[in-house]
Amino acid sequence: MVIINEKKPTELLASDFYYDLPERLIAQHPADKRDHSRLMIIDRQSGAVDHKHFYDIIDYLHEGDVLVINDSKVIPARLYGHLEERKEAQLELLLLRQRRLDEWECLVKPGKRAKIGKRAVFGDGILLGEVVDIVEEGNRIIRFEYDREKYSSIYEALQEIGMMPLPPYITERLADKSRYQTVYAREEGSAAAPTAGLHFTPELLQKIRDKGIKIAPVMLHVGLGTFRPVKVERIDEHIMHTEYFSVSRESADIINEARANGGRIVCVGTTSCRTLESVAQEDGHIPAMSGDTGIFIYPGYKFKAVDALITNFHLPESTLLMLVSAFYDKERVMEIYKEAVEREYRFFSFGDAMFIE
Repeated sequence: MVIINEKKPTELLASDFYYDLPERLIAQHPADKRDHSRLMIIDRQSGAVDHKHFYDIIDYLHEGDVLVINDSKVIPARLYGHLEERKEAQLELLLLRQRRLDEWECLVKPGKRAKIGKRAVFGDGILLGEVVDIVEEGNRIIRFEYDREKYSSIYEALQEIGMMPLPPYITERLADKSRYQTVYAREEGSAAAPTAGLHFTPELLQKIRDKGIKIAPVMLHVGLGTFRPVKVERIDEHIMHTEYFSVSRESADIINEARANGGRIVCVGTTSCRTLESVAQEDGHIPAMSGDTGIFIYPGYKFKAVDALITNFHLPESTLLMLVSAFYDKERVMEIYKEAVEREYRFFSFGDAMFIE
C-alpha cells in the first residue's frame, strides 16, 4: 500500500526555514550519558519555554499517555570496495532500501562507474554486488552475493564489513557504534537513526512504564529521503522519497485505547510522527497497517493522531524543521531555534532535544 500526502497550497519558501547556526553547535559526538542531553520544554498553549535535561522528561509525561517509538535498527550500510575487473576503480556504497531478497537500492559514488552489469567486490570478497538497474536520481539496484553457509543473511555480512552511515555533518569518528542506535532498536533496515530516540536509556524507559505510561513501538525504516535537502523554491513542490513502515495490531490497540481514555499520544521523533499520520483516520483512529509512505508534513497540515512530540533540533530548510513548524507555529518555532542557538544547545543527530506539548 502506498500512501501519498495530499499537498495543501502554500506560499512558503524553503528559505523561510533558514536560520544561522554556528558550526561549533553541531554535535560531533553523543552526550556522555544518553539521557543527560539538554531538553527544551515548549508549551503550545501558553508559549512558555523551559530548559531541563532529558531525564526530566518523566515529569512531563502523565499516567495514561502513550509513548510511540520507532524501533527500526540502523544497519552498517556504508561499504567501500572496487570494481571486480579493476582494483584501482574504488567505489563507495550506501544501502538505502531493500527491494527484494539481497537486492538493494543504493547510492553509489562515483556513479559513472556503476553501469548496469558491472560487478564490485567488498570486504575482500565477503560481499559481491552486481548493478542490475538504475532508478530515480541515479541510484542503483544492486544484487548481492555472499557465502550462505557462513552468513545467514546479508545483515550478518554487513556487521562484519559495513560502517555506520553517519551524516556528513558529523566529521569525528564514532568510538562506540551502539551510540548511533536506540536502546530499543529491533528490526534492521534503516540507513539513518531515528535520532530523538537516542536519548532514552533502559532505566528511563522503565521509570516511564512504572508511572503508568505505555510504550507502543511502530517501525519506519529511515531512508535518505527524510534528510534530502529541499531543492525547490516553493516547498509544496518538494516530493518526499517513500519509506517502508509498519504498525502492529498490538501497538494500534494501545494507541487507540489511550486516546479513548483521554491519554495523549506522544511521538518520539519525526519518523514515529510521520508513521502515525500516514495511517491515521480522520478521527485519529490508528489501524494496523504496513506499506510505503511519502507523507510530507509542512505548515497547513492538520494533525490527526499526534498530541505531543519529542524531537531533536534539525537542519535549516529541512523537511524535519518544516514538520516541527507544522506541529506548532512556524514563526514561533524559528524564534525558539534562535533562542536555542543563543543558549548554545547542541544541534542535529547527536544534539539536544525539545519536547513540544
